[in-house]
Amino acid sequence: MGCYKNSDFAGKAEFKNSDSVEKRLDKNSDFGYAIEKEGMMMFKRKIYDQLLQWKEESQGRTALLIEGARRVGKSTVVEEFGKNEYESYILIDFSVASQTVKNLFEDLSDLNFFFLQLQLHYRTDLTERKSLIIFDEVQLYPLARQAIKALVKDGRYDYIETGSLISIKKNVKDILIPSEERKLSMYPMDYEEFLLALGDKTTTKLLRSVFESRKSVGEQMNRRLMRDFRLYMLIGGMPQAVDEYLRTNNFKTVDMVKRDILNLYEDDFRKIDPTGRISMLFDGIPAELNKNTSRYQVSSILLNERADNILELIAELKDSKTVVISYHANDPNTGMANHKDLRKFKMYLADTGLFTTLIFKDRDFTENVIYEKLLSDKLSANLGYLYENVVAQILTANGNELFYYTFLNEKTRRNYEIDFILARKNKICPIEVKSSGYKTHASLDKFSEKYSSRILEKYLIYTKDLQKDKDVLMLPVYMVPFL
Repeated sequence: MGCYKNSDFAGKAEFKNSDSVEKRLDKNSDFGYAIEKEGMMMFKRKIYDQLLQWKEESQGRTALLIEGARRVGKSTVVEEFGKNEYESYILIDFSVASQTVKNLFEDLSDLNFFFLQLQLHYRTDLTERKSLIIFDEVQLYPLARQAIKALVKDGRYDYIETGSLISIKKNVKDILIPSEERKLSMYPMDYEEFLLALGDKTTTKLLRSVFESRKSVGEQMNRRLMRDFRLYMLIGGMPQAVDEYLRTNNFKTVDMVKRDILNLYEDDFRKIDPTGRISMLFDGIPAELNKNTSRYQVSSILLNERADNILELIAELKDSKTVVISYHANDPNTGMANHKDLRKFKMYLADTGLFTTLIFKDRDFTENVIYEKLLSDKLSANLGYLYENVVAQILTANGNELFYYTFLNEKTRRNYEIDFILARKNKICPIEVKSSGYKTHASLDKFSEKYSSRILEKYLIYTKDLQKDKDVLMLPVYMVPFL
């Protein structure tokens, strides 16, 4: 059956509509849709079903902490969940919460008083086992996170926390992290969610069928599918960017939204690292990938610095969920996590749409002509790293820890690289990514010679139609979600 996980979109819990406020954009959809509420698009997200599963399984015994980068849609989906699945909910946004509310968390000896004050302040009645309390941007007030232990033990209500940069040591160093807290990562909209937002409910199911049957779709259809996928690569999965595209169909305004998000990230980085080194590491990602070297060369971004001297900065950047890091696997086998080299890594953006904008950050805006040429695959610049970035994004969103491998052929003295390695069924699946239709796969071949007994299946990711070349399965990049 190959090296892929079953990731069928199970989300069928519908939002409850109020005709005066919400407008159903796809009234015939039983699979997913977007709604417009108070001037803002709200998109169906897969994580909603994970929230349902937590509610059913937990029955109040754990709180849920949703971690993710800023602007991936955490607050939106959690508030919708509160509206749809509970009789009432209270959302405490710690970015704007009053000091009066914050002071309530300093003394939890009388929970009756605590809950009474919350209900009075937010003018909401709480019903035992039928109400939800949301701690939004909880990293801004760690004392509230510490309170989860007592609140869950009390058992009256359910609790969901959302946070960004939540693992930064300065945010948790003085509190006791509650063991009653279950973590869940949220990522930008994946390709399936993006298609659903555009009203396409069939492509993903059809592509899965094609992938599982190992059939080609034909060159004409492949060209159309590749153009659709490149649209996703350019816009990305940040809900605000997708919303802007649907409203304006204007790449320039979409680009401005993405620049605002990047500026927001830069502001966050400066708060946790006033020296600016984290911002420099982040901004240097496109240039480092473009070099096509075997690792992120820290010294080329931060003069006189080495990777082993800034491991904490890299960990903080990774914890922010704004980037995806792939570590070198010193022993490419199952259990790669035990043999990863923390000093040798590659870094990608968690959203390829933001990555596209970051490439052209030196301009006031990314002109429509650049987007149009990228969309048509006619831009002369070597942008193969865009494809590598989107593969990294997809694999991470599907729950894979990323590893790569470089090795030297002793006879020819030539270096080879496997872009990604997946662990499946006590075996490994090496992946080579190309930004074109080239069918050569020298790295896969040499890797196979070296580790043939460890390999379950080999993949070449490229831009042409699905086909087999001996034991290498060559897949168009839009089929990566099924690996």
